[in-house]
Amino acid sequence: MTMMLTRQRAKEIFDKVIKYSTAEETEAYITSTASALTRFANNTIHQNVAEEETALSVRAVVEHRTARASTNRLDEPSIRQTCEAALALARLQPPNPDLLPLPHPQTYGSVDRYYPETAELTPQARAETVLRVLQRAEKDQLTAAGVYSSGAVATALFNSRGLEAFHEETISEFSVTMLGPTSSGWAKQTSPFHLELNPAALAERAARKALEGGSPRDLPPDKYTVILEPSAVLDLLGFLFFDFGGLAVHEGRSCLTGRVGEKVFGDNIFVRDDVFHPLQSGPPFDGEGMPRRRVNLVEQGVVKNLVYARSTAKKMGKEPTGHGFPLPNEYGEAPLNIVMEGGRATLDDMIRSTPRGLLVTRFWYIREVDPYQKILTGMTRDGLFWIEEGKIQHGVKNLRFNQSVIEMLRQVEMMSPPQRTAGEESFEMVVPAMKVREFNFSSATKY
Repeated sequence: MTMMLTRQRAKEIFDKVIKYSTAEETEAYITSTASALTRFANNTIHQNVAEEETALSVRAVVEHRTARASTNRLDEPSIRQTCEAALALARLQPPNPDLLPLPHPQTYGSVDRYYPETAELTPQARAETVLRVLQRAEKDQLTAAGVYSSGAVATALFNSRGLEAFHEETISEFSVTMLGPTSSGWAKQTSPFHLELNPAALAERAARKALEGGSPRDLPPDKYTVILEPSAVLDLLGFLFFDFGGLAVHEGRSCLTGRVGEKVFGDNIFVRDDVFHPLQSGPPFDGEGMPRRRVNLVEQGVVKNLVYARSTAKKMGKEPTGHGFPLPNEYGEAPLNIVMEGGRATLDDMIRSTPRGLLVTRFWYIREVDPYQKILTGMTRDGLFWIEEGKIQHGVKNLRFNQSVIEMLRQVEMMSPPQRTAGEESFEMVVPAMKVREFNFSSATKY
């Protein structure tokens, strides 16, 4: 599988857009994906799919109005029709007095996230890897299910003021769930370079959780000390960071409205948005083509900065930080390259230091209860264990939690070094494992 879109090809597409667009200003957002996936369940590979697609989205600006139209057909008649549709839609919009002119050419920092070996990974190679995982499951009469995917994505953003932005990167993911008669275990890893994945280690981790969590015991709901593995941390934090968008604060939708510059979290909480971190992913520009900047969001628990798209920055008298989404949108901006500083403890260190508590693999089915106190509810899944006298004793039936993420980040006692982390409830981040006191579990379950 090879990447369909190059910078030169993107430029050729944009030249046709400019040829047919009669708008005052024109922007073209071009994306190309090439992805392949091997899916397995019941200890059998049951699906292998591959697809390639290139899509063009044209945004027209006329008389302080803007709209966009999209197509996945790149012949000249289709491009012309898309340009005409974008202009016709723009003329139907109410004028937006806050609409800014398209940005001029920008300079971007360098990120290198494209690995040909990942883009060209074959179905046979994925299948051979999955086979070894299935053999591990069968060794202990477990049932394995999961996904091994690989591919590449390219993004280009060009406009009529001369801005040209292009980025390509590869992606790979391996996730596995091991099922026993009364328990389950899970593990997942992603990377731009597929050789950084360790499916055998992930399968072993998931298998150990399924085996050690068998015949789980009841535990009454209460406040417990918890050790959250990185995926559990990510699952919760994903609901917090959209509140660091300038527009959300400006409109009073954020839990940080009126709290910028205040101490909101614990002394040991340091967070930044950093697209250039070696464990991060994504392009060095935002949905408007502005360069992404490193932004220190939290220092020693104090909310130091927000992120700003161009329009929000102008409203609030700030500089744009390169975190906007493609226009038009209602969201404004958000930090999507979260890096949270950690500590030096290992998971074993945290377990040994815990007289009584719980080890949480991950959460699922998370919903927001109170957006201003950032109270979330959800359930544990795929590995919940009781710790006593510094040792894991047995599996525990899953529990439902009702917990403020803000309060949680005031109660962090220990952290591991941060690592690239993937979950099922949020976008990827670089976050640590955490030991947290008085985490609130509100009800028990039957499994």
